[in-house]
Amino acid sequence: MLKKLLGHVGAYFLLLSKTIKRPQKSSVFGKLFMREIHDLGVNSFGLVLFTSIFVGAVVAIQMYNNFSASTFPIPNSFIGYATKVVLILEFAPTIISVILAGKVGSYIASSIGTMRVTEQIDALDIMGVNSPNFLILPKILASVIFNPLLIAISIVFGIWGGYLAGLATGNWSKADYITGIQMYMPQHFIWYALFKTAVFAFLIATIPAFFGYNVKGGSLEVGRASTQAVVWTIVSIIITNLILTQMFLS
Repeated sequence: MLKKLLGHVGAYFLLLSKTIKRPQKSSVFGKLFMREIHDLGVNSFGLVLFTSIFVGAVVAIQMYNNFSASTFPIPNSFIGYATKVVLILEFAPTIISVILAGKVGSYIASSIGTMRVTEQIDALDIMGVNSPNFLILPKILASVIFNPLLIAISIVFGIWGGYLAGLATGNWSKADYITGIQMYMPQHFIWYALFKTAVFAFLIATIPAFFGYNVKGGSLEVGRASTQAVVWTIVSIIITNLILTQMFLS
């Protein structure tokens, strides 16, 4: 089991070494990059916005319940502050990245896996094209560049979701919530969230690509590879989140 795992890790880094190179044709790479921006990023906007609003509302309501149960009084303005900090540090970068791992990861693994089983990748190799660089690098750059933008938008809509929850429940006033949002927060929290998102985006692009690129068999194996890709991407995100939190916030 351990030997097999180490073998996969080694193969993963060998694939990365072939992928992260200068593109052979910049014009073709630019077109592929813009297509991946649309497929991996723009097409995820609706899911990210919908999830963020409801996550923000749930976080705000939970903060209100926790503060109300406290043995000493906590001002309602701290609901807005706590919601903002929780969304920035954890919920937006991690939860949204896990969701994207399911949506984007399965797409990457299945699309590359289908190319493998239909021998399109073999055709690229025969023509002298660096297939990992051609297929995977645009996905990596599109994810690493666009996902932080998605997370920034997710944070904004999550905070707005908490605001809407206050209007719907009447448990805290608009003024208190806005006051809490405006409270001071260390600036490096935001940079940490964006950096963490970029790392997660790299994992979301590369791990499913690895599973898809190394598919053997037919269409049934493509489905299995997609499932494995999503599972291992989520596991990697969770482990990496722990490591980054320990490194930068402890």
